[in-house]
Amino acid sequence: MRPSRYLLACCLLLLTACDLPGTEDDSKRSAQEAPERAAPRRAVFPRVIPANRPAGVQASAVAQAAPGQPPSMGGNLPARQIPNPAFKSTEVARFDQPWAMTFLPDGRLLVTEKPGRLRLINVATKQIGEIIGVPAVAYGGQGGLGDVVLHPQFASNHWVYLSYAEEGTGGVRGAAVARAVLNLDASGNNGSLSNLQVLWRQIKVSGDAHYSHRIAFDRDGKLWISSGERQKGTPAQDLQSNLGKILRLNADGSIPADNPFVNQGGVAAQVWSLGHRNVYGLVFNTQGQLWEHEMGPMGGDELNLIERGSNYGWPIVSNGSNYDGSDIPDHSTRPEFNAPEAWWTPVIAPAGFIIYTGDLFPYFRGNGFIGGLASTALIRIQFDGDTGREVSRYPMGQRIREVEQGPDGAIWLLEDGSNVRLLKLTPT
Repeated sequence: MRPSRYLLACCLLLLTACDLPGTEDDSKRSAQEAPERAAPRRAVFPRVIPANRPAGVQASAVAQAAPGQPPSMGGNLPARQIPNPAFKSTEVARFDQPWAMTFLPDGRLLVTEKPGRLRLINVATKQIGEIIGVPAVAYGGQGGLGDVVLHPQFASNHWVYLSYAEEGTGGVRGAAVARAVLNLDASGNNGSLSNLQVLWRQIKVSGDAHYSHRIAFDRDGKLWISSGERQKGTPAQDLQSNLGKILRLNADGSIPADNPFVNQGGVAAQVWSLGHRNVYGLVFNTQGQLWEHEMGPMGGDELNLIERGSNYGWPIVSNGSNYDGSDIPDHSTRPEFNAPEAWWTPVIAPAGFIIYTGDLFPYFRGNGFIGGLASTALIRIQFDGDTGREVSRYPMGQRIREVEQGPDGAIWLLEDGSNVRLLKLTPT
């Protein structure tokens, strides 16, 4: 029996939708990111999850839809057609080795620079000033001044939270998170930090990589910190170490009584989840779910939904390989570990993460955006409940270090490196 034209058309549509990821590899990462080599070229397809997977461990959703596919808007909002190109990009300013940014309530922007400077820019006038009083940083490799986030009640208390690499004795280093009161001078272009308080310190070890030190606040005002495993691997599985973990604290650095391992005391009391590698993106959606992305080794960059007390498997499992080319067992071999919702081989080298909530791009509402270092792109993620997948990749021509949503709904990007651009993305 000959197939009908309708059946042939359906098959063609299905084949068209199976769009594979881009071809960027680890070798395009900066030498500061790790001694990456080119990863084996392995396609990313949906993975079979064993039927006996423990409850609460989410299935992987890694197949990509065709670029430009309208996202799910939620509620009664209809899907919107995404224009092509989806946005225009405008240079606003340039910075030296920027790492993170956050908007003040009045629309001005704080930008961290890795060597240890906190910049203040009026994005309307393009005037750039500096905030003094930043703690001393251990600059080098991936270390320096990192994240910057406002307290949820910043309008009344003026607390700013910073993460940074800190020098120890004997050549060891570790990340730290501090808060301070932001004081702006009369001109509004400069300011200072006062009443600096160190709230958390990472266990100090040798090396200058994988600090992670991303910061986020949830809707209850709890402070969340990503702590990388500092390229040491095994501490990510050790609850007596705060390396390779996602941590949950009160806003003053104290430990909430309902943390999953609080009864074990010590460092374990800080921990919300374990088995992480190098987390450069940490963001809550409007439903209160925490999503993160982290760098894999040679391949296996991950997008994860973070669940209470869950173990994400590093370094026991990974969908990448060791730098010497030896294999690491895939997540599918150890279903007791929480598998990523999406993963990338070759890598994208993810950095920066938002879940869009604005009105300027109504067709992007509820979608995630991840900056790509190796991939020199902006990666769009579509979520569906507990799963997520890449649906579009927008080439930017430069390594993207940070992504932020502006007060008017514009999407802002920081490129990675010296004398690099702050970009504002607006609808075409």
